[in-house]
Amino acid sequence: MDERRTVKVSKYLSKHLRHQPERIGLTLDENGWVPVEELLHAAARHGFAFSRAELDHVVAANDKRRFTIQGGVQGGIEGDRIRANQGHTVAVDLDLPPAEPPAYLYHGTVARVMDAIRAEGLRPMSRHHVHLSPDRETATRVGARRGRPLVLTVDAGAMHRAGHVFRVSANGVWLADAVPPEFLRLRD
Repeated sequence: MDERRTVKVSKYLSKHLRHQPERIGLTLDENGWVPVEELLHAAARHGFAFSRAELDHVVAANDKRRFTIQGGVQGGIEGDRIRANQGHTVAVDLDLPPAEPPAYLYHGTVARVMDAIRAEGLRPMSRHHVHLSPDRETATRVGARRGRPLVLTVDAGAMHRAGHVFRVSANGVWLADAVPPEFLRLRD
């Protein structure tokens, strides 16, 4: 599968498993799962057909591990349902247990939003959680999607001790409801 096709399928999956499942007639369950066969048929009905092999490739090859396939074996195919690991704007409960975070986590952003972050901290905006990275490199890549990146250090250990709950998604992204400004530093 060529790289352009991989990216195109990945973006299609993100749009419909995180933001607009109803656009192609999908209904995610309460935890964000949808049957793989239902996804494949819905995509084909709406003019964007891709094969199970292409789907498996996108899930396996995605460097951010955005999707998980899970379930039993049907017709010799492993896994019968799929979901996005985080980043939903539609209501889902990822059913992730609370987890003790490392001492520090990181968040990539850009200069134009720093005044708001200094005043209000990090908020989930249209998503359900604030996304935090376990390392500076990942946070830098995330911030670079919107311009010249700035990396904020989150004192996750202190937040946890203060009673804030953290969860970690299947792809290693740490999730918090919000990060108050007192737990943020531009440099560590």
